[in-house]
Amino acid sequence: MISANNVTLRIGKKALFEDVNIKFTEGNCYGLIGANGAGKSTFLKILSGRLETTKGDVTITPGQRLSVLEQDHFKYDEFPVLDTVIMGNQRLYDIMKEKDAIYAKEDFTEEDGIRASELEGEFAEMNGWEAESDAATLLNGLGIDPSLHYMMMKDLGGNEKVKVLLARALFGNPDILLLDEPTNHLDLDAINWLEEFLIDFENTVIVVSHDRYFLNKVCTHIADIDYGKIQLYAGNYDFWYESSQLLIKQMKEANKKKEEKIKELQEFISRFSANASKSKQATSRKKALEKIQLDEIKPSSRKYPYIDFRPNREIGNEVLMVENLSKTIDGVKILDGLTFTLGHNDKVALVGGNEQAKSVFFKILMGEMEPDEGTFKWGVTTSRAYFPKDNASEFDSDLTIVDWLTQFSEIKDATYVRGFLGRMLFAGDDGVKKLHVLSGGERVRCLLSKMMISGANILLLDEPTDHLDMEAITALNNGLIKFPGVLLFSSRDHQIVQTTANRIMEILPNGKLIDKITSYDEYLESDEMARKRQVYTAEGKPEDN
Repeated sequence: MISANNVTLRIGKKALFEDVNIKFTEGNCYGLIGANGAGKSTFLKILSGRLETTKGDVTITPGQRLSVLEQDHFKYDEFPVLDTVIMGNQRLYDIMKEKDAIYAKEDFTEEDGIRASELEGEFAEMNGWEAESDAATLLNGLGIDPSLHYMMMKDLGGNEKVKVLLARALFGNPDILLLDEPTNHLDLDAINWLEEFLIDFENTVIVVSHDRYFLNKVCTHIADIDYGKIQLYAGNYDFWYESSQLLIKQMKEANKKKEEKIKELQEFISRFSANASKSKQATSRKKALEKIQLDEIKPSSRKYPYIDFRPNREIGNEVLMVENLSKTIDGVKILDGLTFTLGHNDKVALVGGNEQAKSVFFKILMGEMEPDEGTFKWGVTTSRAYFPKDNASEFDSDLTIVDWLTQFSEIKDATYVRGFLGRMLFAGDDGVKKLHVLSGGERVRCLLSKMMISGANILLLDEPTDHLDMEAITALNNGLIKFPGVLLFSSRDHQIVQTTANRIMEILPNGKLIDKITSYDEYLESDEMARKRQVYTAEGKPEDN
């Protein structure tokens, strides 16, 4: 068990947390939620001991081991992958290294023998002989190929490092597991594996995530941070949302009844206070009026943007024809003979673990990259808006947000443009912010404003939920569901894919395409998924793994 006792954290004069008391008990998974800036990551740092409180303390059941998902992706660059995972249990790793050092001595002494015996006993108690195989199992589950297990961390790609650090946090069955955005940069397969791992995990988990489907699947409780307080709810994310909305509704209804009673008492007092025969009754009602207290209903600190993509032109029947599209990068075939036709009702989700293939495909369709072979043709009635995954170059400018967005608007009116920015929570002076100082979340909201103002009837989005908070993801989800045009998108957010797509395309490891008109959940349950559990040769022929 881990608990926060009267925890207060002040940054300057501002109290981020005020007298927080909460217990996290064994066998439960707690989703820590709240608006951006509410202090979710900060609270995890307090629980882990990496940040001192202004007042109060954190207590952990004696003897229990706490594990944290490391956020510094370069911290273990000089270590092999397997070693990095095993370091998740630092004591076990230290024993392994001390043993190795003793056995490597040329002048092995009696004292060394005694020490080695002690270490071997402790090593066996900690299941040390299974350490490497357990670490490899975690890495395999997260999609790290065995060929990478003995490489140095510095030689891995960014997404691979994220998976290794996650395996490190999970290693060795920790008693308390703190995970800050564990699904970030994971493909959907890895997220599915993590969901099953946490469902079966029997100890304490506290997780921060913007993935609603993930929270619904793994959480037994929700800890909601709002206005420096943490309110605990039993149940998953959907249950929290319904419960919190019901509570506000009940408080409003109770206040309405109280207000009606107050009005009734005030009218009686006003009418009869000067009447001698009614004076006692008027006095009694004054006392009753003084006792009525309205419930304080604080508006939530959460802010929801308004995302609404409205095409300027209705799309025709001819949308997109792709024929035999292929692309090789650095000797690896990324796309191999992609052929399909899009219709005017298609909402297509690109899925699969090959992130590069999806991004390359989007770039080819947007004319930013040439295919090696094949052709594609957009219909004459189509207009396109594109959300690139790598969008840093878009914001390498001294332009203000308003001036930047005005470039893409047919109506060159600042008030009109500011209206679109306002929908995305850029209010007042936010419009004169320079592009190059924007945060990741602000950049995403700018790009969504650009897509809205374009009036396009085809939207291409490559991982648009990165850097967004829960409220913005929910707004984007709703906007995509309502969009009457054609969608072609990739997303790690299971709920967006399931509620939006009516067609699933998966680019396989060999660059081939599986194309199914179905929902995402139905696709995951289909026989086609068996093909993903095979290793594909360069010629595209599956072999048993």
